[in-house]
Amino acid sequence: MRKVQSRSALVRRNIVVGILATGVLLVSQSASAQDPAAPAAPAGPAQTAPAQPAQPAQPAQPGLTFDGDAGLIFMQIKPDKTADFESAMAKLREALTKTDKPERKQQASGWKIFKSTEPGPGGNVLYVAVINPVLKGADYTVAKILYEVFPTEVQTIFPTYRDSFAAGLSRTNLSLVQDFGGAGQGQAPAAAAPQR
Repeated sequence: MRKVQSRSALVRRNIVVGILATGVLLVSQSASAQDPAAPAAPAGPAQTAPAQPAQPAQPAQPGLTFDGDAGLIFMQIKPDKTADFESAMAKLREALTKTDKPERKQQASGWKIFKSTEPGPGGNVLYVAVINPVLKGADYTVAKILYEVFPTEVQTIFPTYRDSFAAGLSRTNLSLVQDFGGAGQGQAPAAAAPQR
């Protein structure tokens, strides 16, 4: 019996390690341009650029968006900054509760934050945001949502949130393949019957 328990514990541990490794891989591949938590690049010496003709304004680029059925956001947080990160997430929840925008309330209904119980890479703490269902095309950028509801407070909330990150965040889109609890929804199409 002890051997069976050891093997099942080992299998569970290997699954968790695999999920964490996937998260680390995704975090390491994230682009800081899409990362609202990435620290700003240091400013170089001020230079005067030659006058150039005015250019048309670029359309605003969406921040952190999803186009799948569900999405994951992996975040590595410094072990001594978890309270700061969780405080920012509490403020995000408050913003999503207080907003008068129906799309934000819809986003909140499928947005959950989980904390890994095992230590992450380098002793960091891994948090995973599970967004299911996704509001396709909606912007999930924390700073933008905080700014909409707390335009003054965001000036102190965001730096604390940003500085809690040990590494950038990474997102991934998920497409539903099979819903075992659903009544015929989200199932893979049935194969056509062979013709005789």
